[in-house]
Amino acid sequence: MKEKIPTFIEIPRVSPREVPVAVRVLGWGEIYGQFDAGQGEEQAARCIDCGNPYCESKCPVHNYIPNWLKLVKEGRVFEAATLMHETNPLPEICGRVCPQDRLCEGDCTLNDGFGAVTIGSIEKDIVDLAFRQGWRPDLSKVKSTGRRVAIVGAGPAGLSAADRLARAGVAATVFDRYEEIGGLLTFGIPPFKLDKDIVRLRRRVLEAMGVEFRLGVEVGRDIGFDALLDRHDAVFVGTGAYREVAADLPGDSLPGVLPALPFLIANARRLLADGATADPQLDLRGKRVVVLGGGDTGMDCNRTAIRLGAASVTCVYRRDEANMPGSRREVKNAREEGVRFLFNRQPLTILGERRVNGLLVIETRLVADRNGRARPEAIAGSEETLPADAIIVAFGFRPSPPDWCASAGIELDESGRVVVGRAGRLPFQTTNPRVFAGGDNVRGADLVVRAVHDGREAAASIIKGFAAATIVAQRVQAEAEAAAS
Repeated sequence: MKEKIPTFIEIPRVSPREVPVAVRVLGWGEIYGQFDAGQGEEQAARCIDCGNPYCESKCPVHNYIPNWLKLVKEGRVFEAATLMHETNPLPEICGRVCPQDRLCEGDCTLNDGFGAVTIGSIEKDIVDLAFRQGWRPDLSKVKSTGRRVAIVGAGPAGLSAADRLARAGVAATVFDRYEEIGGLLTFGIPPFKLDKDIVRLRRRVLEAMGVEFRLGVEVGRDIGFDALLDRHDAVFVGTGAYREVAADLPGDSLPGVLPALPFLIANARRLLADGATADPQLDLRGKRVVVLGGGDTGMDCNRTAIRLGAASVTCVYRRDEANMPGSRREVKNAREEGVRFLFNRQPLTILGERRVNGLLVIETRLVADRNGRARPEAIAGSEETLPADAIIVAFGFRPSPPDWCASAGIELDESGRVVVGRAGRLPFQTTNPRVFAGGDNVRGADLVVRAVHDGREAAASIIKGFAAATIVAQRVQAEAEAAAS
């Protein structure tokens, strides 16, 4: 009898087709298409169900990856989508923006030699297909608890919390200062990574689940935080991290020095308005652009500058490529699109008189610090000047806690992060027992999927707190009735 060749050998790893580079840099559409008919099932069949699913343990939300890959392989689209949502309220988004090469796929057993299962692409494709075929979360058996929760921030943490609360019969109202939901999903991540129609569809799904959105409403300006506490049983705070880490270099106040987030937000708003608005900082046509930083935000700025018509884009990073914090896939995409990478370069001074005209850098070598991490050390005499008409600073972000945290009794740490989960508190419960928090305002700038995890778990704590309060109230009532009789 002829021995059957294992599927993972017979069928190689294949990703969805990419839009050709020469075409994709001319527009803003997602660069990854859908799998061809039957290809997703084939790729799912490559999973060997290894029994100790490292992919699942490495996933921050611990998706049931082998289980839903099996459903996909069998063509059971609705069941796969349902199972995906059990652990991840935003699977079609995480499938697009997660750095799978550093998470689930990076720990796939097949990644060493045969090519990891294309987990992220399968995840987004199946949810997209399920939505097109009419699948929606089934809340037919959910009963209202009469409880109400206010959510501050419509980013991934807030959306995740809203989903879990709605599934538990808790009315969720989401407040956000922006005109669209999504937070940085909409205004920070460029559309070539995440089409905004995907976020809009998620809004319609959540609204059908009973979630209410109040957009263009800033808590602390348009409505007081005290009013939220008065009108709701609990509040979840998912305000993210929007305060840029400054370049702190001589010349960083010159015209032409652009903080990454305002730059990306301005472009997002321009595109949401169908290009009808103009912003001087987006005028990069024919200019020499230098981007400082090696994370995913830096890659977003690199690739955005290319599409805005920059004559050249150079990404400067003080360590080597192996130590870059960003997704390897995003680095590959940026390089394909024409971005030049200068590794082991430390920025020293932004040059120019009336506006930027260059950047002085020095070469570095990596030495191990006391924690074992590679630390850049400057090499004397290796300075060089890079010509630049615009410099985009993408050194990361810190939480920017609202002023009302202090008056609400919400403790912050020295870096401005919300303190949660102290001894005697529920997970993600702040020092105000009726207020919970999660995502970047707790962790600092981090991955979308970790914000999704925090929103999910914070909602679970809120629900647990409600259940405990109900039990206490019932006990008090029973004791009162017993005393009266």
